[in-house]
Amino acid sequence: MPKHKLLVMDMWFKARKSWRMKLEPRVRVWKLNEEKTYEEYACMVRDKVEEATWKGLGVNVHWQQMKGLMMETAQDICGMTKGLCRHKETWWWNVVAEAVREKKIKYGKWKKENTKEAGKEYKKSRQNAKRFISSAKEKKQKECAI
Repeated sequence: MPKHKLLVMDMWFKARKSWRMKLEPRVRVWKLNEEKTYEEYACMVRDKVEEATWKGLGVNVHWQQMKGLMMETAQDICGMTKGLCRHKETWWWNVVAEAVREKKIKYGKWKKENTKEAGKEYKKSRQNAKRFISSAKEKKQKECAI
């Protein structure tokens, strides 16, 4: 009597997708928030619009020419990024640091004492820290959306 048995199975493997961020350079349009830069940009765009020939062109061609003119001027004045930042800085850390420090202290106290009161204090400080982080992120996103 044989001690070995034949094993038959079907195996399915899923291929992993790699989500890499594109390192495409972009125009630094946020520099237009500065008054001096914006004035220089507006002046150059006005000059280029006056120099361009607009007669006899269709609407789409006119639009593409205007878009190209504005983008070219923005590149000249604002410059381009080099791509993805390699050294990310946590911009909101100064705002949120105190709330996070308090949360860590309450967590340590809760783990040492292991009481319900300490747990409730930790939960409140955790929620407070989350609230600070989300409000800081929201504020920064509104600034960037301008």
